[in-house]
Amino acid sequence: MTLTRHQIRERAFQMLFALNANADADQEALYQRVLTDDPDQTVPVPEYLQTLVTGVLDHQRDLDAEITRYLSAGWQLQRIAKTDLVILRLAFFEIDHVTDVPNRVAVNEALELAKNFSDDRSRRFINGVLAHTLDDEASDDAQA
Repeated sequence: MTLTRHQIRERAFQMLFALNANADADQEALYQRVLTDDPDQTVPVPEYLQTLVTGVLDHQRDLDAEITRYLSAGWQLQRIAKTDLVILRLAFFEIDHVTDVPNRVAVNEALELAKNFSDDRSRRFINGVLAHTLDDEASDDAQA
């Protein structure tokens, strides 16, 4: 089974959401659960899926600090819906740590995840937070 990067991001979201709810869950079992419906089948885990899941987990503290930087006054990380927080972590990880994914692609993919796993209000919120990162990138490019 060959997955597109979009499908891999969906599986990464599912993995990270499940691990957010239960940090002690068996990751290997979760990988198999998001990759196949057949409990008797073991499928290889795509490298990019492992990169996203491991990367977000390893850099979660830094990602959360970066997300907090872009929140409006009065907002705190704890107020963000868990689905939205996982989507933002994935997007910020790709923006900060995956060089072959353009930032605009990471933002668009985050919005697609929000469309599939959240609601319009959340999608607008995620777009607003991520738009600030693109604005900062544009102003950095202009100053260079």
